[in-house]
Amino acid sequence: MAPIALLSVSDKQGLLPLAKALTDKHGFTIISSGGTAKTLERERIPVTRVADYTGAPEILGGRVKTLHPRVHGGILAKREDPNHLNDLKEQNISQIDLVVVNLYPFRATVAQPNVSWGEAIENIDIGGPAMIRAAAKNHVNVSILTSPNQYSSFLEALQEGPITQEFKRNLALDAFEHTAAYDIAISRWIKGEINCSTSQWLEELPLKQKLRYGENPHQSAAWYSSKSKGWGGASQLQGKELSTNNLLDLEAALGTVREFGYGDLRSNPCHQKAAVVIKHTNPCGAAIDSPTSDALNRALEADNVSAFGGIVALNSTVNASNATALTSLFLECVVAPDYDEDALKTLSKKPNLRVIKLQSDAFDQASNDNVRSILGGLLIQDQDDQLIDRSTWKVSTTRAPNELEINDLEFAWKLVRHVRSNAIVVACNGQSLGIGAGQMNRVGSTKLALNAAGEKAKGAVLASDGFFPFDDTVRLAGEYGIKAIIQPGGSIKDNDSIDACNELGIAMLFTGKRHFLH
Repeated sequence: MAPIALLSVSDKQGLLPLAKALTDKHGFTIISSGGTAKTLERERIPVTRVADYTGAPEILGGRVKTLHPRVHGGILAKREDPNHLNDLKEQNISQIDLVVVNLYPFRATVAQPNVSWGEAIENIDIGGPAMIRAAAKNHVNVSILTSPNQYSSFLEALQEGPITQEFKRNLALDAFEHTAAYDIAISRWIKGEINCSTSQWLEELPLKQKLRYGENPHQSAAWYSSKSKGWGGASQLQGKELSTNNLLDLEAALGTVREFGYGDLRSNPCHQKAAVVIKHTNPCGAAIDSPTSDALNRALEADNVSAFGGIVALNSTVNASNATALTSLFLECVVAPDYDEDALKTLSKKPNLRVIKLQSDAFDQASNDNVRSILGGLLIQDQDDQLIDRSTWKVSTTRAPNELEINDLEFAWKLVRHVRSNAIVVACNGQSLGIGAGQMNRVGSTKLALNAAGEKAKGAVLASDGFFPFDDTVRLAGEYGIKAIIQPGGSIKDNDSIDACNELGIAMLFTGKRHFLH
């Protein structure tokens, strides 16, 4: 008996070559409906219309075509179950071996300006998801294709012999993800139309892997992620399995280094080669390239004690020189958009080092929501990742910062919003010199940052994620020789800090925007 394929696609790309290969090379009988059947008939490809196969005409203007026992029975029947086979025989139902379905273009429809409610609703597919889910459920017996991108690999697998169970399982996974994403797109649009808040986090993410443990060994943990977005789209090139803390630190590292661009930096002259070292989700060293040293060496030198056991992120391709620096001390992970061959050879000398490749397209469509759990619920907010606009900054002191100081103030301001509050960053020449994080008062964080910078603080700049309620931070900065400060402003005692800066010859900028990170 010839194998049967059911083809019903909205996206006709690749349809004809697939159908010709199925009929001419592999002896398939094709069942089809609607526009798909018309397309095949025009090319004289043998096809049986669904209505002729089921004996039931399309009704309700095409809303009901494939919702019929002869279709779903042929898809869902277990070939190894005698009772199922007997049911098929009694009802004169043929086994369907391949289902090729993609869905009505709902996303494209609602993306059109001024699309009506009725038009959008008519583009919600019913029969398509039902067939996809039926075929995916019975993937032991049925192959399910939901994208033209799968056609060539399926035909290659078919040419090699019977389709393997592993191949069918992967197709089933893609199918369920396809229908899940489709349903989420519909629910998000409807909620938006009726002014009900929604968020991309609602998408049900598949389990990527169980983790050895959570933040501590007594905590169980699991990683749920899209297959192609965000960290789900990363490739681990070597090293031990990622842990919960690795992933949290990698997220912090990526968010920080992306402040300076990521991937092909040539496309934007404002982007700079940068490197960041993260420890316990806080930057402990960060730098951009200088005329005499590259960003990575400068970031590691910024705090070489804290860098031990850290996570490193670079925003450009890792070369052999970078790899040598990365293997000069113990690190947990490194992430970058790419690695050259010499770099990978050098990094392989540290087999436990987790080497992650994350290209920019892996996060281009990732959610812009920041989601955190609290007892019995979730907090959802926008990411604090808006581009920094110097034109909104205001000079609040008699002396304005010079161009070199402004560049360093911008560098420190990009960095400080990735440091846990209260946050202070001391920097000079595109390199962090001292970072104070997570203290209960701002002076405490300032002391940590300035003490870490030491003598190097003379002539450097200081950034604060929040305003100064008193002038004590300014006066402490003056004792170390800080020449310029950037902070949000907005305290009722701003004038006290301004007066202290003028007295000490320190330039100060107000940004009008704070960057707390809890």
